[in-house]
Formats: sequence, C-alpha cells, structure tokens
Amino acid sequence: MAYQRALEKAWDALAEVRSKDSIFHIGLLSDNYTIDIDNRTVLSDSCNVSAKEYTAIILLHYLTARLKLKKLPPQTGMWIDFKELEGGEGYYPAFKKRTVTQILRKYGSNPGSIKDVLQRMPGETADKGDAGVVIHPFKEISILVTLSKADEEFDADANILFDKNISDIFCTEDIVVLTEMVVHAI
Repeated sequence: MAYQRALEKAWDALAEVRSKDSIFHIGLLSDNYTIDIDNRTVLSDSCNVSAKEYTAIILLHYLTARLKLKKLPPQTGMWIDFKELEGGEGYYPAFKKRTVTQILRKYGSNPGSIKDVLQRMPGETADKGDAGVVIHPFKEISILVTLSKADEEFDADANILFDKNISDIFCTEDIVVLTEMVVHAI
C-alpha cells in the first residue's frame, strides 16, 4: 500500500500518452511482464501473478517514456556515475548504502564470482576493474557493476555506473529503485 499513490500517478501518466494498443509485453531483468492498460494490471509472465508495486511503477514509467518519446534514446557507450544524475550528489550516501555496499558485501571477497549472474541475467562481462558486468534490466538500459579486490593498500571496492541515456528515460528516484532491483537480483 505504500506505493499506491505513486502507482495511481504512473497509470494516469501512461493513460495520457497511450497508443491504440492496450496490451504491452516488456522484459525486465530475467522476467517478462504483461501490462494491460485497460484493466490497469501488470502481471509477471513467469508466474502469472501481479508484479510488486515498485516493479509495476518502474515498468509503467518505462512504458510511458517509450510511448512519449516514440523511440527510446539509444545507448551512448558513455558511462556516468550516480553523482552526475540530477540530485545524485546529495543522495549519493543513501544510494551507496542501498546498492554499492550490498554489492561489496556479496562479492567483495570474490569479485570474479559476479560473472555468474550472467547465467540468469541479461548482460555481458566488462573489462573494468578486477571483475565487471554490464546488466541490461531493459534492453535499452545498461548498468555497469565493477569490483576491485582488496590489496595491501586498499579495501575491496565496487562501483555502479550507468549508460548516459538512462537520465533521458528515468528520473533519479526511478534509477535508484531500478538499481536496487538489479542489486537484489544479482
């Protein structure tokens, strides 16, 4: 219920830009979802249950951007840090705690094991840090996760970067939620 107002606003925003189609199929991470605008439902295709509210909101915001822009901006190949997003500098400590710290907790002692997530997530390895992966939560969006192992001078470290096109698709708050979804999935 905590997301109910945001979910209603997302449905209303989608209704303003909707096309003649009322059913959409969208892949998010390792699942596919069916969005039915007329019935205001978002169902996971893998288990035929309603998507969690925060997942539904991300999917609706994504679909709204896709319909509004007609075509989502292509990936640029330029990576940006969370701090470069609007309001990112001030929110970075909370973002780091909710995402980067979680990655370090799980993979910091064995950075190479992060590559195993590619068996169940859309993405590829990245030649960055000691180990890196690019995850595609949506096919037009790339999130780069890099890890560096500890040595005599430095503790293990992790970083999360985004293809620059993400800020043309999502607001910073949505990027935080999407990144948390990726972190929890990997």
